[in-house]
Amino acid sequence: MRTTVLNLPIRHGHYVLDAPAHATTPRLARQFVAETLVAAGRNALVPDARVCVSDVVTNVVQHARVDTLAVEVTVRPGRAVVAVRDGDPYRRPYRRHAAPGDERGRGLQLVGALSYACGVSLVWDGLHVVGKRVWFELRERYVLAHLPCPRFTPSCRQCAVCAPLSPGQEPSTE
Repeated sequence: MRTTVLNLPIRHGHYVLDAPAHATTPRLARQFVAETLVAAGRNALVPDARVCVSDVVTNVVQHARVDTLAVEVTVRPGRAVVAVRDGDPYRRPYRRHAAPGDERGRGLQLVGALSYACGVSLVWDGLHVVGKRVWFELRERYVLAHLPCPRFTPSCRQCAVCAPLSPGQEPSTE
């Protein structure tokens, strides 16, 4: 397992935690993501990030057939992209339609509701798919309120806050 210690305030950067796919890993991932965001001064993103990363890591631990996973945090001014990468390209997550009494099956719906954008990307090694990345982007409300919407048209009545990304489109990390 590789760990990053953050002693100085950070403005932007990319941080990775490699961890075993174990029942205790969601807690470790929550702590890693929360501490990274606090060190970056993105405290407002911490509550949603903790819920989302917990759900995504739990899905990997319960459903992917892997021994390890990686939690990636990319911090930029006013936003953060968190991704959970694993080496099982065949068992891909999908949104389930949970019945009112079901205790499971709402994780990806919750991630979609709490994040600015989210999705799944395949991890490639040359011409071979070797894994997947489930990612979500969180943005601070101030940033959302002041972003020009590149997709806005008078007829759509949507802005960058409520319009979803196209299928397969990843958020910008610049």
